[in-house]
Amino acid sequence: MKKKKEEYTNQVFEYTNEGFEQVIYFHNKETGLKGITCIHDTRLGPSCGGTRFYDYASEEEALYDVTRLAKGMTYKNAAAGLNIGGCKTVIIGNPKKLKNEAFMRSYGRYIQSLGGRVYTGQDMNMTLQDCEWMDLETDYVSGVARKGAGSTTILTARGTYVGMKAAVKEKLGQDNLDGLVIAFQGVGAVVREMVQYLKKHKIKKIYFTDVNPEAVEQFQTMYELARYVEPDKIYDIKSDVFSPNAIGAVINDDTIERLNTKVVAGAANNVLKEPKHGDILHEKGILYAPDFVINAGGVINVYHEMVGYNEQSAIQTTDAIYDRLTDIFTIARDEGIPTYKAADILAERRIEKIMRIHQDDVKRRTFFQWNIE
Repeated sequence: MKKKKEEYTNQVFEYTNEGFEQVIYFHNKETGLKGITCIHDTRLGPSCGGTRFYDYASEEEALYDVTRLAKGMTYKNAAAGLNIGGCKTVIIGNPKKLKNEAFMRSYGRYIQSLGGRVYTGQDMNMTLQDCEWMDLETDYVSGVARKGAGSTTILTARGTYVGMKAAVKEKLGQDNLDGLVIAFQGVGAVVREMVQYLKKHKIKKIYFTDVNPEAVEQFQTMYELARYVEPDKIYDIKSDVFSPNAIGAVINDDTIERLNTKVVAGAANNVLKEPKHGDILHEKGILYAPDFVINAGGVINVYHEMVGYNEQSAIQTTDAIYDRLTDIFTIARDEGIPTYKAADILAERRIEKIMRIHQDDVKRRTFFQWNIE
């Protein structure tokens, strides 16, 4: 047992050696609150990332999840052009048994104790009510009514739409969706919000699927010409755009050879099960719009809430997803690499460029002070 404890401790410190800034374990005895916060990178600004509430099988599993997600948020925020770093928090336990006002307020007090290094909000098993309770104790929670930003779904849908247009422009050479066949995997709130944009185009045909009968019925009502297919059949549809908008890891060993499309562009997270699947898409000539770039509308919404919400400014930042994807496609084309790698390069280059600016500012101030003396 002692050896296992030492191995686990070493595992925690390995993450800090790999560039993660801070891993924090927290606990409140009275409410039963316990969890882990990982701050991956704050070079662009305070870190931002949602809170995931999940009954992990072990602390090791929770540590793996929170570090993976925190790093992903750094890249997502940087690629979106936001002046924030990346973090994530996981609360360990059964949300149905543990959640109540006192529990969430104790979590809010913990977030407040971090002094603004962490800004958080909704993720898995976290609701608007949870954030409202947290808001009573902390200045660093998003998605609450008093801050005025509203649902993140609105900008996520807009960003996915403009991102889809950017991918179609790159692959098919047209700056609209006219005459295309689109296959939607999942028609939840984001895709239903997208309908207002889809109706602006003369789309040839829309196929869709969803495991939720209510979502199927709602989408069919909103877009009468859409044709429903069984969930497992969506991969086989011959389409111009395959749009994953539900669960992650849908591009995997079992599905990738069945894909009959030219573009993959959707709002789902972690679309590629493994990096190799991004390589295979590249080899097959299927253009992939990296998920953490195209679906960044939600975090853009949160960021503008942090700095003082202005709707027009938030919309402009979301519309810039088109330009960022265009830049990614250019990097991928010029360097002969898959787009998922090009997206990482875009994020890393932005962080490095901003850091050089900051370093130059320090040098100038030092030189100026030396001359005065």
